[in-house]
Amino acid sequence: MTTSVQARVLIVARDDSLAGPLAEGLDRLGWRTVTARGPYAALAALADLGVEAAIVDLASGGHEALTMARRLKAACAPRRLPVIAIGEPTADLETYDFDLILAAPLHPSQAALRMETLVRTAVAEEEFELRVETFADRGRRLDLPTTDSAPFHILAIGEPAPQFLALSNALSRAGAEVVGAFTAYTAFDYLHERPFDAVVLWAGDNSQEALSIAAGMRRNTRLYHTPALLYMRQESYVTMSEAYHRGVSDVASPETPETETAKRVLELARSYRRQTAIRRALEKARASGLMDPATGLFTRDLFAAHLGRLAQAARTRHRPLSVCVLKVADKPDVTAARGGGWLDRAVPQIGSMIGRLVRAEDTAARLGPEVFALALPATGQAAARAAGERIAAVIGCTAFEGGEGKPPFVVEFDIGVAEVGRAESVVHALEEAAARAHKAAV
Repeated sequence: MTTSVQARVLIVARDDSLAGPLAEGLDRLGWRTVTARGPYAALAALADLGVEAAIVDLASGGHEALTMARRLKAACAPRRLPVIAIGEPTADLETYDFDLILAAPLHPSQAALRMETLVRTAVAEEEFELRVETFADRGRRLDLPTTDSAPFHILAIGEPAPQFLALSNALSRAGAEVVGAFTAYTAFDYLHERPFDAVVLWAGDNSQEALSIAAGMRRNTRLYHTPALLYMRQESYVTMSEAYHRGVSDVASPETPETETAKRVLELARSYRRQTAIRRALEKARASGLMDPATGLFTRDLFAAHLGRLAQAARTRHRPLSVCVLKVADKPDVTAARGGGWLDRAVPQIGSMIGRLVRAEDTAARLGPEVFALALPATGQAAARAAGERIAAVIGCTAFEGGEGKPPFVVEFDIGVAEVGRAESVVHALEEAAARAHKAAV
């Protein structure tokens, strides 16, 4: 077993036939790995507190590997650890608590994309647990995430080739509702009209069109998380790396039996529904009656209470936590808008934009008339600053009404960021972020 204090991924495999190339590829992509040959070595490796996700090779581990998800998750509690299985998706595998089952061979780029999503889902689940406690202290109850039990909705995009029709039929036999779209225009019409749990793209003789659809989905905030499987002939000139880089979640070949490919599609859909349920549960907090009525964000007192709970959980779960303060900058046009009351009229829209621009697991608050704050779990200081700058850049591109006879004005922010250290109080970190925002204004 190789160890590294910087490891982010634990790979459990008896041999290197699959684990070796996967670990090498993930290391190149920035997901540093540690490999364990058995359960005891795997549990010992979790002492490396940087491990964010685990991958278990079922073929090399035998029946013992089936229990690894539960054992690894229990060892990391209360921190949630996503565990991916490499093997053929089957109904009984769901009972072993794997977050996702992917077929071999697992491409490093594919693994990195799926882990990024699963880690975010794990952090969101942790955040929901904390919000339940914070809201309960104020007499409010949050509904638990509920996964839709309706049949999976699958959109199949591409020409009606025999292999593609066979896959669609296999999905229908498995209980999914399949909608066919023969062109990209029709496909996006469907995608905007109704939600789908997964998309299947038939590459056929024009793989670039299929990849363009996948890339278009990733550029759309509403469709960004929807998984897409590329059905591609083995002799296609498109490489696996290119496909995953363009936004594809999985790649399958018509040479593979359509029943196996259908299981892979349904497995992606199952994982996506779980993620969606968590995000929706977090979004329902806005209707609790505890939020700032003008912006829909956390109030100052609610934010302070929740931030304290976040800091304590971050230490227990060995995750970073950062805070970011966004203060409306004093610029000449803003000063004029403030004097006429137009800035006050723009603040509700600004706050609403901030609420939509943060991740579901982040907490956005209004601390004062023109001061906003973000609490970003599982986020270091550099990433938190990037998040604040991205939000400021988007809002900075919006023109707000400046009054009759006056030009519209734009809002810029002074940004301050601080990471909550293990030994320091969360109050100190928030004060530090506010001080840095004030210093940026000088």
